[in-house]
Amino acid sequence: MNKFFDKNVLLRSATAQKFYAEVKDLPVVDYHTHLSERDIAADRRFSTITELWLSGDHYKWRAMRACGVPERDITGDAGDEEKFLAYASVVPKMCGNPLYYWTHFELKSLFGIEEPLNAATAPQIYRRANEKLKTLSARRILECFRVEYVATTNDPVETLEYHGMYDGIKVCPTFRPDRALRLDGSYLSRLSEACGKQIVTLADWKEALEQRLCHFVGKGCSIADVSVEEIPESDVSESEAEAIFASGGERSAEQSRRFFSYGMQFLGGLFRKYNIVWQLHIGAYRNINSAAFVSLGADAGYDVMHGAIDTDKLAAFLNGLHSSGSLPKIILYALNANAVPALCTVAACFPDVRVGAAWWFNDTLKGIRTHLETLAEYSVLGTSLGMLTDSRSFSSYCRFDFFRRILCDFVAEKTDAGEYAEADAKQLLYDISYKNPKEFMNL
Repeated sequence: MNKFFDKNVLLRSATAQKFYAEVKDLPVVDYHTHLSERDIAADRRFSTITELWLSGDHYKWRAMRACGVPERDITGDAGDEEKFLAYASVVPKMCGNPLYYWTHFELKSLFGIEEPLNAATAPQIYRRANEKLKTLSARRILECFRVEYVATTNDPVETLEYHGMYDGIKVCPTFRPDRALRLDGSYLSRLSEACGKQIVTLADWKEALEQRLCHFVGKGCSIADVSVEEIPESDVSESEAEAIFASGGERSAEQSRRFFSYGMQFLGGLFRKYNIVWQLHIGAYRNINSAAFVSLGADAGYDVMHGAIDTDKLAAFLNGLHSSGSLPKIILYALNANAVPALCTVAACFPDVRVGAAWWFNDTLKGIRTHLETLAEYSVLGTSLGMLTDSRSFSSYCRFDFFRRILCDFVAEKTDAGEYAEADAKQLLYDISYKNPKEFMNL
């Protein structure tokens, strides 16, 4: 009997299969994505599976490069079918890689294709998928995955005219002020234009960000996000920040670091004031291949994890916010999984601070299982906020099914071993899969 990606894949016991039946059809709340709200509003259609799958998916790009695929067939000028065939040719090498799971979950759930993707099957799968795409669109794909809520990622200067409700799918912006924290002159000009006021002083800068946040809140925003490469300090005074802001021109690395810290302190209070949930994505070391950055730009698959995360410094930063009454709801993500146990212990010391999902390089089969084990042992599993996509691809919602299968198998393993009461499992799985993120995000 062929068991290739059958209905019970990743569900290794009858108990796991029973648990999965309870959560598999729950709606999806995706509180961190890089999808285009414009594409959702326009109900974009995709001409080929390559356009849907490969046009912005740096997970797949990294895997193709690792297998020696020429850049022409990844991000270059090769045709769509050439790129698809190039990806298909390396899929059989990916045993155990999350891409192998996601690829076949997507083929099955969206296109009804159940055979494995490889060089031999690729031409006919390409044709069948493209034919099926004629009946699909951005919103139809979201409906296939029962998506209820999508949080896109948006810069403060964006106008947000495409957010709203579409066919029962709520699409809201996430406030992402990273560039505003860098004091780049050209960006400050854009921020001035967006808020209709010249930004000359630190007070102007703060007022501009608050004005833009209010605009976001008016569009349904309840979430903010900042990428944190280095943990901020907790002791930067207003006068020091004013002096740095007024200095203009080229600022030293130390000045930039100190102003970033002040900006993070300010944002904490601002987000608390407006009841915004603040996601801190910690430990991404970006664009390490300088030549590739010059030719391809950012978000092209050349980011890695920092070797360590200073959780001592993070504890001091959170304590500073809490002591000053500026601590909002916070979700902590660590790209280096070695920091997750420490994050769990730090988060438990402050109200409404949670550890988020297994992020980015960690959303693998083993990575998610290890993350669940860590949350269970160092925190409280039942407070988990479940899964998110962090993706630029509409087909990536199979990751929620991937997560729910792993979650159900994990809890079933504890139940079958006599280590957890089966009577409590239904509520636990419902909370993690749906209720917790919806409540915590104020949705």
